Amino acid sequence: MRSSGRNNRDSGRGDHRGAGGSTPRPKAGGKRDDKQRAGRPRPEERRYDVGGSGGPGGSSDRKDERGGAKGGGSKSGGPKSGGSRGAAARGGAKGGPRTGAASKGSGPGAKGGPQRGRGQAPSRPRELDAKIEERNRARHNKPQVKTPKTFGDEEGERLQKVLARAGMGSRRACEELIDQARVEVNGQVVMEQGVRVDPEKDEIKVDGLTVATQSYLFFALNKPAGVVSTMEDPDGRQCLGDYVTNRETRLFHVGRLDTETEGIILLTNHGELAHRLTHPRYGVKKTYLAAIQGPLPRDLGKQLKDGIQLEDGYARADHFRVVENTGKNYLVEVTLHEGRKHIVRRMLAEAGFPVERLVRTSFGPIPLGDQKSGWLRRMTNTEVGMLMREVEL
Repeated sequence: MRSSGRNNRDSGRGDHRGAGGSTPRPKAGGKRDDKQRAGRPRPEERRYDVGGSGGPGGSSDRKDERGGAKGGGSKSGGPKSGGSRGAAARGGAKGGPRTGAASKGSGPGAKGGPQRGRGQAPSRPRELDAKIEERNRARHNKPQVKTPKTFGDEEGERLQKVLARAGMGSRRACEELIDQARVEVNGQVVMEQGVRVDPEKDEIKVDGLTVATQSYLFFALNKPAGVVSTMEDPDGRQCLGDYVTNRETRLFHVGRLDTETEGIILLTNHGELAHRLTHPRYGVKKTYLAAIQGPLPRDLGKQLKDGIQLEDGYARADHFRVVENTGKNYLVEVTLHEGRKHIVRRMLAEAGFPVERLVRTSFGPIPLGDQKSGWLRRMTNTEVGMLMREVEL
């Protein structure tokens, strides 16, 4: 009896380990082992390839597990753990493509048939889309509402910005000028920062001098002898325009000097300032140095101040003094506010002392200084302010 029982067990074990195509005989003692193997296959029976066909080492139970995973479950409710185990082993557990029982509702046997993805929104009727588009257009096509100036952009520019552009210094330096109460706008001292002004209309002064806030240019030229006081000369002679040929803005000279007279002459594009500087009403004084031959009478200065009769009327000097005397050579200074042609030469010649050389050393408050002959320099803001104050600008 013992030998028959051992033989039966051996035969049952041998039947289970047979070829993959054969099915095990239903034994009462082998059902538990079959369930364990279906849930957790042996190492030599595990397959990690996807879609491979059963080889010689594969069993019919393994094929059934793959078939159950692809079919999404059978109607008889067979074992599901094997299918899920196989899907996890094939990469579905790490984010790979989940197939079969791993993706619920994706098989043909799922309820409700094929379903839409989560990201796909349901389509809207065309009538609703048309209404939404019409409402959006109506919202964007509304007339623009004009807000009050207090809520919109303020007019004008900041005072410190205007001063900095006019060359009074950096913005920080101009703010310090305002803090020091040195800036006036239309006669009112400005004490706070951020005041807005209109450079075209408002009158701005620093230390009592008007600031040229617009794009005006002011130059002083030491005209050499032989240069014609015109911006263009049809005869091709050297003229003032030859010194400002690289300027984009058109400049013009303030007054004139004789061709043989040297000295300072102003060039600008400020028409009103140029007109007032040459108008007799404002009486802007010009100073000249004249080289003459002596001896000179002691009352020559009195004669010039009282007036000298010329062809076009009396001409009077505002000031006269002897600067230098070397033998018979005299260097005298004459100041007058008139601007008639050759007036200094004619006055001294009428008094009996012809002029050998004449140089204008100042025009109003602007001195010639040590500026070399033929040199052009840009006037400072202080000089421009003094000129404007001279003519009440």
